[in-house]
Amino acid sequence: MNALEVKGLTKVYPEFTLDKISFCVPQGHIVGLIGRNGAGKSTTIKGILRLIAAEGAVSVFGKNMDEDELAAKQMIGYVGGGFRYYPMNTLAAIRKAYSPFYPAWDQGKYERLLAQFDLSERKKVKELSEGMKVKFALALALSHGAKLLIMDEPTSGLDPLSREEFCDIVLQFVREEGVSVLFSTHITSDLMHIADDIVYISQGRLLAACSLKELLGKYRLARFCSLADATAAKAIGVKAIKEGYEGLLPRDMQISTNVTVSDATIDNIIVHLEKANEGVEGYAEFN
Repeated sequence: MNALEVKGLTKVYPEFTLDKISFCVPQGHIVGLIGRNGAGKSTTIKGILRLIAAEGAVSVFGKNMDEDELAAKQMIGYVGGGFRYYPMNTLAAIRKAYSPFYPAWDQGKYERLLAQFDLSERKKVKELSEGMKVKFALALALSHGAKLLIMDEPTSGLDPLSREEFCDIVLQFVREEGVSVLFSTHITSDLMHIADDIVYISQGRLLAACSLKELLGKYRLARFCSLADATAAKAIGVKAIKEGYEGLLPRDMQISTNVTVSDATIDNIIVHLEKANEGVEGYAEFN
């Protein structure tokens, strides 16, 4: 069974449309939701959680979000970017306000997580570092039996060591407790360490929903001495770089001798597909 299934998720704003987004989060997988700022990642998550009115079907472990929203949401733990609690509140006050919404709240697990994360309920929000705030949000999300973590830019603002620690914690819970994860981020290096699958959105449209391995295996990064060489090779999303020009080539394409190729990173793929899609009606989709 899939932990999350999204079919045809659509939201129309005056200047932006999230257009028929469909993907799934297999049970026990970490799925990275990627795209440039403004691509529709947060709108997708808000639509899934029904924080905004959106068309399309959403189910969590087989429970339809519209028909059985309360039961579906009991299985979800949410961690967002930033921490929007009143800074003078203690962690104890936040927990006391949060826990009654979840009949399956496990106080023992919560206390074990606080100990693991070296957090004290006596502390006030203003006394927490950004990394500690994210850990506390994760403790809340995991203490009511949630089997699906939905996280919207949770590592935004964290330093590299804190991001690494956070990713290690998430991976631990996936492996030890079978938690499934949908993880929106623009810091793609985090996903390289832990993601199984990728959902890539550009300008409100789905460009890819596949395994990370499949996405990385689709293209190679190619460098050319001249724009004419790049054009002749039909490179995707060509842009100027210090040493010449750069673009993507399908991995199975025959490479000429005057081209230097290397493995493409997620960042390379996003940059060049976005470049290819600038100002065009069609999309350089992953297919």
